[in-house]
Amino acid sequence: MNFVSDNLAGASAPVMQAMAAANDGFAAAYGNDAWTKRVEALFAELFEREVAVFLVTTGTAANSLALASLVQPWGAVLCHHEAHIAADECGAPEFFTGGAKIVGLSGDGCKLAPEVVTEQLARMRAGATHQVQPQMLSITQATECGLVYRPDEIAALKQAIASRGLKLHMDGARFANAVAALGCAPAEITWRAGVDVLSFGGTKNGAFAAEAVIVFDPADAGEMPWRRKRAGHTLSKGRLIGAQFEGVLAGGHWLDLARHANAMAARLAAAVEAAGRLRLAWACEANEVFLVLPPQAQAALAAHGVQYIVWSGEALPDRERLQPGEVVGRFVCSFATQAEEVDRLAAALAGA
Repeated sequence: MNFVSDNLAGASAPVMQAMAAANDGFAAAYGNDAWTKRVEALFAELFEREVAVFLVTTGTAANSLALASLVQPWGAVLCHHEAHIAADECGAPEFFTGGAKIVGLSGDGCKLAPEVVTEQLARMRAGATHQVQPQMLSITQATECGLVYRPDEIAALKQAIASRGLKLHMDGARFANAVAALGCAPAEITWRAGVDVLSFGGTKNGAFAAEAVIVFDPADAGEMPWRRKRAGHTLSKGRLIGAQFEGVLAGGHWLDLARHANAMAARLAAAVEAAGRLRLAWACEANEVFLVLPPQAQAALAAHGVQYIVWSGEALPDRERLQPGEVVGRFVCSFATQAEEVDRLAAALAGA
């Protein structure tokens, strides 16, 4: 039973079929192919406005290029201290921005509150040549702890940074899961709420290797073609990324995949709560379940060969701090997760 990550699932059948079809014959290179052009139109339709779209193969590239396009080397990016750009990208955002500072903030469940952002901005003097200048706030949707930002929460964060002129970036590695969970239009939790640039994730949701930088004001994207090329992500056979996104987006397939992943996570969370033996570290709002595991539960999982990730408990509320021997276990469901697997995991936990 493998619940380590949605990265471990393969690609969905429609995506593989789309790639196979795109592989036939000859096509223009470097993103000038018909598949990429159709995907650009699909994204404009999805977000209900003109957008600038840049396809890449990894989330690290998408995030780093999104930041680099709008943040100067003497700038600062505010984010949660457990955000992927701060903790899991090997300094790539700093590298691609030419040295911009990543400033980590705290928040329960890896969510940022407007007052925390405002307090940090107050400590960073505007125009002070001895200090980096805050230029961007980055949030993750869904968060690293599986929580989802509502439209009003995003708008409140945008309002908190508006007076200082910061841009708002959204790391949407699990954007599909958030949209599926909220049941809203993608525009409602992006540009209509104040998001300037989105890293739209495909790889965790049915694609093979496909991510997109979505810039909601094309005027902000002036440097992106050169930055992407310099980063080595302007693929000559870009049609194969375009084909993946066409397979994912066509007919709402991306939301079908995300809804299934979310449903499997909800099934697991409900079973755990019904058994009453373990507690959730955070509410299950997307496709991840975080459980506080005492030693006996850890032993039971090992005995059943369950694979999962031991997660940080730093973002737990103070009242929920871990006791000696306890760990937080992260269990991720994907479009490929089967109900039978979830039920077997729930049974293993119930017997712990």
